[in-house]
Amino acid sequence: MTSSSAPVAGPAPDPVLREDRDSVAVLTLNRPEKRNALDIATFVALEAHLADLETQVDEIGVVVVRGAGPCFSAGADISGPTRSPRPHFQASVIERLANLPQPVIASVHGYCVTGGLELALAADLIVAAESARFADTHARFALAANWGLTQRLPRRIGAYRAREMMFTNREVGGREAEQIGLATRCVPDADLETETATLAASIVGGSWFSHQEHKRALLRTDGVPLAAGLADEQYRMRKVGPDFAERAGDRFEDSKRRPPAG
Repeated sequence: MTSSSAPVAGPAPDPVLREDRDSVAVLTLNRPEKRNALDIATFVALEAHLADLETQVDEIGVVVVRGAGPCFSAGADISGPTRSPRPHFQASVIERLANLPQPVIASVHGYCVTGGLELALAADLIVAAESARFADTHARFALAANWGLTQRLPRRIGAYRAREMMFTNREVGGREAEQIGLATRCVPDADLETETATLAASIVGGSWFSHQEHKRALLRTDGVPLAAGLADEQYRMRKVGPDFAERAGDRFEDSKRRPPAG
């Protein structure tokens, strides 16, 4: 007499992967079989990575968010468990992504829809593949935005273009996204990874002090009157980073030796 047992399922794959490359942290949404639908486990994993990155300002200069498989993200996963660790959990994680000290790039191919769009909008820059399809479909399901869409989309593309996307559920392709300012640039799908890496490397090559100081000021003054923003720049921003002398090199030494004008 023989006995048989059901196969034992292995551990679930990590819903968000991290790989560090040349001072760039690449976070990959890793539910390709679900088109990277954003469930609670994905947000828990993403928040853990963000907590690490917040403390790694001297090791990581840029963060890239991308999706595995056929698309960036098809939006929120409403088919599984929805109990959150705390109220407004997903929105707070997206806000934490937006407020990272490092510049953040969203590298988007395929669908970037509704919740996925809200996640991408938290990035400082969006690089779109030609296959990218951006859309807000809340109205298709009698839902309302909860992760920042009504605030970040108008700031990216203007109030009335945002209204059109929100009221019509119309898809915006990669090339159009570039034209209207939703994406910083649009590239052929075959070049998306390389172009994203090149952009990240160009940012890493600059002063991280400058990038982080500028990003703090941009976040701090978003929406304030011009006079208040100018005052913030003049009186709150630190002006010279610890790497100034190294970067200025001979020009810095020459300026010290040069006699004063007049």
